[in-house]
Amino acid sequence: MKICYDICETFKNKIKMALNIGNIAKYDVDNFFLMAGPCAIESRDMAMKIAERVNSLCVKFNIPYIFKGSYRKANRTKADSFTGIGDEKALKILEEIGRAFGIPTVTDIHECKEAQVAGDFVDILQIPAFLCRQTDLLEAAAKTGKAVNIKKGQFLSGASMGFAIEKIKLANPNVQTLLTDRGNSFGYSDLVVDYRNLVDMKEFGVPVIMDCTHSLQKPNQTSGVTGGNPKMIATIAKAAIAVGADGLFIETHPDPANAKSDGANMLHLDNLENLLLQLVRIRQAVVY
Repeated sequence: MKICYDICETFKNKIKMALNIGNIAKYDVDNFFLMAGPCAIESRDMAMKIAERVNSLCVKFNIPYIFKGSYRKANRTKADSFTGIGDEKALKILEEIGRAFGIPTVTDIHECKEAQVAGDFVDILQIPAFLCRQTDLLEAAAKTGKAVNIKKGQFLSGASMGFAIEKIKLANPNVQTLLTDRGNSFGYSDLVVDYRNLVDMKEFGVPVIMDCTHSLQKPNQTSGVTGGNPKMIATIAKAAIAVGADGLFIETHPDPANAKSDGANMLHLDNLENLLLQLVRIRQAVVY
């Protein structure tokens, strides 16, 4: 599958996103797109259940959908934390989901050698926020020819992300680049969202996404388990749509309390439908 974004001007200089996914589907709507799925691929059944439910909601609300799932978790706090079910097994599940539902898939990579390996199974390679300045990793991702979603570092401004885009374009000028904000560090164990970053990143002419999950993390807990504040996901998402985010990143799970990774941050799958309905209405109000 091939994914590309065609950005064109619309009324009053608003941005309209046309999402093309090979010859499978084409959305040409004044709507946001959604990156959603579990934090990590825990099992085939769990991943398929989440993908099926989210995809059905996105079809209902005419929201372009990209399934998200980490095939391996490399940035765990404790040595004994869950990291994955095996690279090849998880990547094949991502590939199966893409084919089964006719949707693009995204997963994160942490080392240069992972770029081509993961790129053989998914449509978008994601660069974690802590690694967004790693030149060799950005170049490796770009050279695969897959779209690259770069998460803005918690220590950077939106305006500074132009350098990351430049690295991608120098390595492969034809690669579609996306930028995602996930908040900025506030003290040792909290994050805040500065919505000016979304506006600044849109100046680069690439799709801009708000990570409504990780921007609510409570990192560096003494327990060794990252905390979160999922009841604020709706607030972060609504504000992001209101200021013009092109896409939203939301991790969701049918049983967050028992999720194997980042359960404290994820939206309960049962709460997604009502949130999407509200977000679509906000989008319709701000895009005209």
